[in-house]
Amino acid sequence: MFDGYDSCSEDTSTSSSSDESEEEVAPLPSSLPIIKNNGQVYTYPDGKSGMATCEMCGMVGVRDAFYSKTKRFCSVSCSRSYSSNSKKASILARLQVAGKPPTKKAKVLQKQPLVAKLAAYAQYQATLQNQAKTKAAAVPVEGFSWGNYINSNSFTAAPVTCFKHAPMGTCWGDISEGVRVEVPNTDCSLPTKVFWIAGIVKLAGYNALLRYEGFENDSSLDFWCNVCGSDIHPVGWCATSGKPLVPPRSIQHKYTNWKAFLVKRLTGAKTLPPDFSQKVSESMQYPFKTSMRVEVVDKTHLCRTRVAVVESVVGGRLRLVYEESEDKTDDFWCHMYSPLIHHIGWSRSIGHRFKRSDITKKQEGHFDAPPHLFMKVKEVDTAGEWFKEGMKLEAIDPLNLSAICVATIRKVLADGYLMIGIDGSEAADGSDWFCYHATSPSIFPVGFCEINMIELTPPRGYAKLPFKWFDYLRETDSIAAPVKLFNKEVPNHGFHVGMKLEAVDLMEPRLVCVATVTRIIHRLLRIHFDGWEDEYDQWVDCESPDLYPVGWCQLTGYQLQPPAPQSSRDSQSSSSKQKKKAKSQQYKGHKKKRKIPVGKKPVSLSSLPMTGGVRRSFSGDDELTPPPYRTLPAQTAPEAFQPPRTSREFSPSLKTESFSFSLMHHITELILGKKESSCFRTSSEARL
Repeated sequence: MFDGYDSCSEDTSTSSSSDESEEEVAPLPSSLPIIKNNGQVYTYPDGKSGMATCEMCGMVGVRDAFYSKTKRFCSVSCSRSYSSNSKKASILARLQVAGKPPTKKAKVLQKQPLVAKLAAYAQYQATLQNQAKTKAAAVPVEGFSWGNYINSNSFTAAPVTCFKHAPMGTCWGDISEGVRVEVPNTDCSLPTKVFWIAGIVKLAGYNALLRYEGFENDSSLDFWCNVCGSDIHPVGWCATSGKPLVPPRSIQHKYTNWKAFLVKRLTGAKTLPPDFSQKVSESMQYPFKTSMRVEVVDKTHLCRTRVAVVESVVGGRLRLVYEESEDKTDDFWCHMYSPLIHHIGWSRSIGHRFKRSDITKKQEGHFDAPPHLFMKVKEVDTAGEWFKEGMKLEAIDPLNLSAICVATIRKVLADGYLMIGIDGSEAADGSDWFCYHATSPSIFPVGFCEINMIELTPPRGYAKLPFKWFDYLRETDSIAAPVKLFNKEVPNHGFHVGMKLEAVDLMEPRLVCVATVTRIIHRLLRIHFDGWEDEYDQWVDCESPDLYPVGWCQLTGYQLQPPAPQSSRDSQSSSSKQKKKAKSQQYKGHKKKRKIPVGKKPVSLSSLPMTGGVRRSFSGDDELTPPPYRTLPAQTAPEAFQPPRTSREFSPSLKTESFSFSLMHHITELILGKKESSCFRTSSEARL
């Protein structure tokens, strides 16, 4: 009955039709206790008594309203900061500016997410713990290399073909082990740049482990190279370009007739397509341009959308700045195919809430992004049996992506969109409802978790454990959403447990991290961020545009966040052991990952070795201004560009072909022909 579920996750969005006002907030039920905090009104659902003091900021509030199982912190922001300053003190020290350790300011404390709710009153006081934790000494940043990481641990990376939205994802073709290429010869004493032929020994995403021809089983000079890089070419490129082929110095003595050796080795071998570099360039053209206006989810109020402007485009990822941000620091990162962004007017067209913009007219140079650039969702038939308000289901919590929770349909919008609320943890005004499309892979029918042996997070304060859907539906006098309304399409995605990849931390969406697939449920992937605790894992759809092949950051010039250092892992491990209790179904709260961002502009590995960037929050709770990202050169996208549908029906405009290196065609014409003297040399002879 549950074979997997399809479509692109329709999280909340935010729009901005400037001529409409925000929806009115329904009156609060009188049966619930009311608590006011920082101007926000919340209800306290279970009435448990007891007060607690936040160990990070000193805020005092209702104990059960606090985060984490131990109720030590008033919000995710404080929990993350505490962990970063204690367990990750050495990492935070790397980010110190002008010798001043990072501090927590009152303004940050007041910007708690709306779902942090339920605090009774606030009083700020600096604690001795906090002062001690900010005195960490700087630690040298360790370098990170995908090649060394994969080789030393015998890891396997997800193939490029698993990522249809990534460059070359639809036209990777037959690139595999054994393919021959021409690359620079680094084992040579000649003053000029020379090349030699190498074979792919191992593939890891875009990266290939190469071995020079003639080394046989000798791996001493093996090296990793990005296949899409500028220094890798198909066999025959040197001959047509007038570049010299020079055998590596270490093996020059092995053969006296290198021509005959190559003729024998290359007969019947495969190489890259002649237009491979052109295909790479074409696949890295992005239709979104700077200054385009879009509607995007309001990261402080998930139930509504706002207008944002494209500030930069990096590898298809958009840095969006909310239109009302004068200093351009209030931003949001997402992929151009993300379900979180829409064309101007989308919210009004489906009845979604939006935030009225204070800007009465477009700023000079800004223009609305054409509707055809955005991800198309599947059409659904709402005429017959359809979702109704109050129906129960299971859904991935967008503020704690490691949890699948008991949820309720709070409102049915047009075009198949639904407003979903997490039972037991909703704000009284519905400001933390979020928008999913009916075909979203992030919503599931009642019983999905039980059938697939996934822990279901029950409503906060629900005491009748273990949680049973039958009892809960009877107690709440509600019905389950019909199973047939959920999309059960499962694509042949190609992922396997243990595969490595680069993944966006969706709780800190500007960060792309080293990650691993740890579990697969139909089309649902459990993504673990290497070096971080399991509680920060995230459930992600197999076709999510926030997953990338190994080497994507290097190819696009984006900064990769490496795994946490070993010292941090050890401290996490010991802490986790202390925290472990007997398994119980408890609401775990909305979690953000404790990451420390690299305070650098993203750089390409081709020009600079990637050194250990570390993680930190760049959510709306932080005052740090993200450093500017390098914008790729303007590229002209085809006028007829059409984004893929949620079923990822990508139209490969670049055909995939298998190119077999022919002895007669290449060896005879290019090596033994007229260009022989200029294209085939050794360091000891002018020609062979």
